[in-house]
Amino acid sequence: MNNKQKKWYAIAVEAQTEAEEAVEFALNELDSLGNEISDFGKPQTEATTVIGYFNEKIDERVLRKKLDECLKIYDFSIDAVKSLKWSEIENQDWIAEWKKHWKSTETEKFIIAPPWEKIENAEKIVIRIEPQMAFGTGTHETTRLCLRAIEENYSPEMSFFDLGTGTGILAVGAAKIQGKSKKAKGKIAGCDTDDDAVKIARENAHLNGENDIDFFVGSISAETPNFDFVCANVTADVIVPLLPLLIDKTRQILVLSGILVEQENLVTEKLKENNIENFTVKIDGEWIGITVKISNLKSQISYQ
Repeated sequence: MNNKQKKWYAIAVEAQTEAEEAVEFALNELDSLGNEISDFGKPQTEATTVIGYFNEKIDERVLRKKLDECLKIYDFSIDAVKSLKWSEIENQDWIAEWKKHWKSTETEKFIIAPPWEKIENAEKIVIRIEPQMAFGTGTHETTRLCLRAIEENYSPEMSFFDLGTGTGILAVGAAKIQGKSKKAKGKIAGCDTDDDAVKIARENAHLNGENDIDFFVGSISAETPNFDFVCANVTADVIVPLLPLLIDKTRQILVLSGILVEQENLVTEKLKENNIENFTVKIDGEWIGITVKISNLKSQISYQ
């Protein structure tokens, strides 16, 4: 995203309320810069409008094809979409909308909140995230699933790797846990293939006072060092071909998310093909998170 860009294009997709998440999924698959539910916080009706923001207009045939594909995953037809309408939007208007609608999201140990919101619960770990045009708030079900897995399985001495870091929430969460401990701390790193994501992840880490996280542009590879705890919150089509590498690079805990409920067998069967039987599956809405405990720990070279 070019922060100097004067305007963006917004597609308003009016659809059946039950199909809201399928529409959001389609817009994300088309690489939307961010999504908004226009009737957020209002009484639920039979229809809702999901707005996706883009640098330029998407060809309507491409848009409809992707909507059709994603709606089918959720057992809807394209008839669930009632209308499509493009408009232009100014940057400052978009940011103002975020400030109106975005409130904190809580898990058992974490609170994800914008910088301007006052947090009363001093017992929880607060992760501050500044809304940006290119990325959402990180409060999606898949992020919550990963945060819960971190709450249950991560300890401060573990090194931590965040594949597809986005806004950097998971890496910052791990760093926050480390900050509350006097134990020796493991290395924390995160990567994303999007330059803007890495830039914003660094900004969010700085906002939280976590300046030692190693964020970089790229993905996991054969040259990636081994980590105790690895999170891959991407999509099933990215996870499946990377699974052997993800398993190889994980010493203790591997967390997989960005997986739809309907895709569970696709991923778990691949885990079994790689001789992994020790895993748990948790559900949040239409999404699942899989936590894998790597049982045959080997002596590996630490990430320096």
